[in-house]
Amino acid sequence: MVAVSYHDTVKFLQGTIVPDEYRLPGPFDRMEWFQLLAAGGISPLLVEARQKGESLALPLTRTDSGLEPLINWYSFIWRPVMRCDDLCAPLLLAAAKDLRRQSHRVTLWPLPDEDGTASRLEHAFRDAGWRVDRSQCDHNHILKVGGRSFADYWAARPGQMRTTLKRKAKKVEVEILERFEPAAWAAYEQVYANSWKPEEGNPALLRQFAQAEGAAGRLRLGIARHEGISVAAQFWTVENSAAYIHKLAHLKDYKALSAGTTLSAAMFEHAIDRDRVTLVDFGTGNDPYKADWMEEDRPRFRLDCLDTRQIRAWPVLARRMAGRVARALQQS
Repeated sequence: MVAVSYHDTVKFLQGTIVPDEYRLPGPFDRMEWFQLLAAGGISPLLVEARQKGESLALPLTRTDSGLEPLINWYSFIWRPVMRCDDLCAPLLLAAAKDLRRQSHRVTLWPLPDEDGTASRLEHAFRDAGWRVDRSQCDHNHILKVGGRSFADYWAARPGQMRTTLKRKAKKVEVEILERFEPAAWAAYEQVYANSWKPEEGNPALLRQFAQAEGAAGRLRLGIARHEGISVAAQFWTVENSAAYIHKLAHLKDYKALSAGTTLSAAMFEHAIDRDRVTLVDFGTGNDPYKADWMEEDRPRFRLDCLDTRQIRAWPVLARRMAGRVARALQQS
């Protein structure tokens, strides 16, 4: 018998997230990440399914539209956190069934499927009686290193990139820190604030995350300087043989230096040759420049689940069906 319970604190996740043959935990799987989100003002609703020592949790939050993932704009992915065998199918099904008592709608994103997450959730919610709409909502560009050295990887980059690095590399000095230093973080924040990037969503939360990653030895903070001025900055983390590119920016006024290219090359070299990562993850987004650095594009999915037994779901279902009709007419 599967027991389903609900929690308004993420502390109970301690010990739930463990590596298995299907996936290794990343920065957005940890209890500490969900604690940061909760401390930043997102009220958690943790759905736990448990049976015979096995457990599964869905970190959610309640919104005006229904139930949604406990994520923010820094999250690369969302997925259940698990301590169970056989991919937790019975636990997922029990949680999906019980959620009909909580809301008329559950929307989940950005879901990976290279580990089967999106498909398992889709099947569980369908089997639990939800009407599920699955769509691609984003892209995730990655590099599988495949045992290559940085020199091997770099030799396969576009010729223009290699030429740019050869011509411009000596014009900037690069520093890569594996610990959190307030002065270096201030340099990152200054570069970001004066770059082409949009205003930072929650700089205090990002700083807390960087501090924690630095304390754990996972931080890789790169700064490129020209004549003492910080002109480019990048925030990476490394764990479980994977490097995650969280943030990168350069000063618009120094674009001609191509400091971003020089710094990126140094960060890739550090991750590949020193950290010996097997994967580099460029997060979400389909910016054209990512294809130059990465070699694969993995889809990220959205599941929009409606309980059509509830009247509140009917207007959403009507809009969904009207949208499909409109798209069909456009294509005809």
